[in-house]
Amino acid sequence: MGLPTTTAMAGDVSDANVVWTSPSADSNGSMPLGNGQFGINLWVEPNGDLLFYLSATDSWSENNRLLKFGLVRVSGLLDPGQSFSQELDLATGSINIQAGTGTDATTLSVWVDANNPTVHIESHSARERTAQVLLGSWRTQTHQLSGAELNAAYGLHGGSPDTYHVTADTVLESEGGRISWYHRNESSIYADNLSYQGLDPETDASSDPLINRTFGAWIEAPGYFNTVDAAICSEAAMTDHTISIHMLTAQTPTAQDWIDQIAGQVKQTNSQSLADRRAAHDAWWAEFNSRGYIRLSGDANADRVSRAYAVQRAVSAFSGRGGSPIKFNGSIFTVDTQTHGQSGISGLDADTRRWGSAYWWQNTRLPYWAMAAAGDAEMMLPLFDMYLAALPLAQERVQTYWGHEGAMFPESMYFWGTYNDANYGWPSQRGSLPDGTSVNQFIRYEWQVGIELVAMMLEYYNTTRDEQFLTDKLLPMAEAIITFYDQHYDRDAQGQLEISGHAQVLETWWNAVNPMPEIAGLHYILDGLLALPEELLALQAVKHRPTRGVRGGQLDAPLRQQWSRLKSELPDLPTRMVGGTEIFAPADQFSDHRNTENGELYCVFPYLLSGVGQDNLQMGIDTFNNRFTKRNIGWDQEPIQAALLGLTNVAQSQITSRVNATNNGFRFDGFYGPNFDYAPDQDHISVFMIALQKMLMQVNGDDVVLFAAWPTAWDAEFKLHGPAGAIIMGEFADGGIAWIDPSLDGRIGVEDFDLLLANWDYSNGQETGDYATLQRGDVNLDGRVNHLDLFALIANWGSGDSQN
Repeated sequence: MGLPTTTAMAGDVSDANVVWTSPSADSNGSMPLGNGQFGINLWVEPNGDLLFYLSATDSWSENNRLLKFGLVRVSGLLDPGQSFSQELDLATGSINIQAGTGTDATTLSVWVDANNPTVHIESHSARERTAQVLLGSWRTQTHQLSGAELNAAYGLHGGSPDTYHVTADTVLESEGGRISWYHRNESSIYADNLSYQGLDPETDASSDPLINRTFGAWIEAPGYFNTVDAAICSEAAMTDHTISIHMLTAQTPTAQDWIDQIAGQVKQTNSQSLADRRAAHDAWWAEFNSRGYIRLSGDANADRVSRAYAVQRAVSAFSGRGGSPIKFNGSIFTVDTQTHGQSGISGLDADTRRWGSAYWWQNTRLPYWAMAAAGDAEMMLPLFDMYLAALPLAQERVQTYWGHEGAMFPESMYFWGTYNDANYGWPSQRGSLPDGTSVNQFIRYEWQVGIELVAMMLEYYNTTRDEQFLTDKLLPMAEAIITFYDQHYDRDAQGQLEISGHAQVLETWWNAVNPMPEIAGLHYILDGLLALPEELLALQAVKHRPTRGVRGGQLDAPLRQQWSRLKSELPDLPTRMVGGTEIFAPADQFSDHRNTENGELYCVFPYLLSGVGQDNLQMGIDTFNNRFTKRNIGWDQEPIQAALLGLTNVAQSQITSRVNATNNGFRFDGFYGPNFDYAPDQDHISVFMIALQKMLMQVNGDDVVLFAAWPTAWDAEFKLHGPAGAIIMGEFADGGIAWIDPSLDGRIGVEDFDLLLANWDYSNGQETGDYATLQRGDVNLDGRVNHLDLFALIANWGSGDSQN
């Protein structure tokens, strides 16, 4: 193999920028942007007006709908009919617009401050211009939700004894050349929600998160004055305009408290110069882009895959650091359907989305499985924190319904932890159903949420080795979830745990004994927990109550003791015979087929018990080839499973198919769906991201397998994150491995040469190397440390975050 021909340029995402050369007709032609908590959908209309929706991850209404803040229209900065360019610049997390030529030229930059809750518009024109900013709000009076509009409050439909209304926003009286407004929840569905489910609304385990929640914004611009309460205009024509929108979501005792809080927030933000804030913003995005990437070349599909990965990683960052997790069904980037239909809905405002506000675990989880490897582990924390905040209520629910310890999270839940009302069932619908049993049979016993949540938390810990996270977040969640399974289910005649009665395989098989997701998941998380260092568990203990008629209780048994015992009681993974071949099964027993999830493959993903490098790989491949449903859209996980099983051609074909299946109704080609849910569909593209990562790198504990499903025709520059802070950075070129950073620190420097020289002439006696030989200086993974590795290091000196 010769010397590499290219050098990875850390953070270079310019090839993925989205560029338009004409204005857009309506919100269907909007670009997304955000800072993790607050976001915008921005477009320029043919008349030159700049418009954008304002949104947040946690602007929950009194009915728990995720509402927009409003629509802002800026007029006068751009001339209609002029030359035009609008670019989403991923390097700086901004949208840059150029319009006109000569004396009519204007450059405009819009950015959502990565470090402050503020949207900025900075405009410079060759000639002086007068501009106006107008707030557009469709919530001008209280009205009742009905029909498709009520779907955005999914859970309040289908038999509710109540009616539900959206209340009007409040626009404050004009003062000092600014526009200020808010939406405030003077009522809440929370108390009724808990009461309908047999839970005490006054419980100490939870408190009403909706009542008095207030969200809104403050628009200001130097040199502007109010024409009306909801509009400001520049006092004189100017060449430079700066417009800032400060946003706030908070629960406050009174509306005045919210007004005082946002005034203080504006003062605090403005205490730093705009130039300094912009420099800090640009630095955040530079660091974000440099810490992880996958850049491909080789053919048109490789180029498209490369762009899609960079764009979606940015889209996740736009909404991934907020007060609530990413919504699978549109994130914070839904738009109105006034002039164009979307997901079967037309003629409604931008607060609309199918499947509403509930968090459906099978959908919500998928963006988060892509984050640790991408280098974005910190963006997983809002998801974990939502479930941790709901943990006390989940524990109280188990005690109330079944009288034992542990915690259970339903498949579909409000962010405070309960079922949505329609899924649990309105009082008039429940009849003789026992407490804790939902009317909705699709999710009635789909309770494996907690198991997979613990698996994801293990991945976060495995990547970061954050001991405080382990003790404060992972272990309390693991203790509660494992205790639920330990105490809720009986043992069979052989003393093995039997998950039956309250059991089904996801939404698909409604009758089941020992479902694969639960059995594989328990094996996986117990293995992971038992592999934790003993000293980190020494002070952790769990207190069991007697399991129902099976064995006596153990008081203050250490966590490891409980885990070891339960691990020994787990049955084997379920299997079945097909044409004389043994393959994995959805469950030991399964019937009543209602949906299309391939639960039999949960031992491949997310639970990594079958795959490349494992003795049962062929059984996994045979199961994949005989899966019940064969489909590759939305939340279907086939590309991930194919990659983990080393099925290179299948994985390559399926990820290519995904990135080319954009929503033609949207101008922004990073928006997909609706598929099964709503657009922009975050599941469809997240499955692609996970699969692409697994094609390059597969991590299971401390084990790393590289290029398990990589097509030789695609060249790749990559930087991914592995176990214990390892950064796997390198290049695949001309059908082979060009180089990988052997010190796993994300840079090529002196330490890499020291490592190589310390292991000079090392050989593993084989023709190929692996993760272990890489760490001895085998830069090109040919099983040897020699001059070829030295040449590769020299050619890539200085690559990565920094240099020696």
